[in-house]
Amino acid sequence: MIEFHYAPTPNGWKVAIMLEEAGLDYELRLMSLSDGDQFDPAFLAISPNAKMPAILDRDPGPGWGDAPVPVFESGAILRYLADKAGRFGAGGDKRAAKEMDEWLFWQVGNQGPMGGQLSHYANYAPEGDRDYGFDRYLGEYDRNLGVLEARLEGREWIMGHEYTIADMIAFPWAFIAKPLGASLDGFPRVAAWRGRIKERPAVQRAIDLHKDAQNRGQHRVENNDVLFSQSSRSLSRGR
Repeated sequence: MIEFHYAPTPNGWKVAIMLEEAGLDYELRLMSLSDGDQFDPAFLAISPNAKMPAILDRDPGPGWGDAPVPVFESGAILRYLADKAGRFGAGGDKRAAKEMDEWLFWQVGNQGPMGGQLSHYANYAPEGDRDYGFDRYLGEYDRNLGVLEARLEGREWIMGHEYTIADMIAFPWAFIAKPLGASLDGFPRVAAWRGRIKERPAVQRAIDLHKDAQNRGQHRVENNDVLFSQSSRSLSRGR
C-alpha cells in the first residue's frame, strides 16, 4: 500500500493522476496546509522540504529491502511510480528516457514554479503589492506555454504518440490557466492537449479528490502566516 500525502492543488494532482492512471493501491492522507500539517515531524521524515505531494511505499518490491520507501518531490515520485507500475515511463529506450527527464525537469524547474508564483500574485498577495509580480510571472507563465506549444508541434503528447508521466506532470498547471489570469487562446496545440487529458476518467477522478478542501481565497497573506512564511524557522519549529 502506498501512503499518499496530498492536498488538492496542481502539485498534488500530478501524483494523484498517476496513481489513478496506473491503478495503484493507495491510502490518501489529506493535508491541511493552512494548519501547518506540512511541518509535522512525521511528515518531514518523508518530505524534508515540508512540501507535498509525498509518498511512503510500504511494499516497494524486489531490490528495495524491507523498509518502506519515502519519496518526495513530484518529478521523483512520478519516475518512481512509473518504474513500479511498469507503465507511463520511457521503457528501455535511452533516448526517450533522456528526453523524458528533460521534460520532467523542465516542469519542476520552470513551468511549475512560474505557475506557482503567478498563482500567488493572482490569488493571495496583498492588493497593493500585486501588479509587478503578476505581470512578471504572467510573462514567464506564457513563455513556458510557448515552450510547450513548440514541443507539441506534430505530437499528440509531449513524448510523441504515447501519453506518459511527462504529460501528467505538466497538465495541472496548464489546466488552471484561466484562474491564474492567463489564456490559452494563443496556444492552440496546448489547448487541444489539455482538452485530451481533461477528458480522461482517471484524470477526472484525481482532480475531484477532496475538491471541497481547496483553498478558494479564504486563506491569504493577511490571514494565514503558516502558508506564507515558509522559513527555516518554520521548519525547525515543526507544527
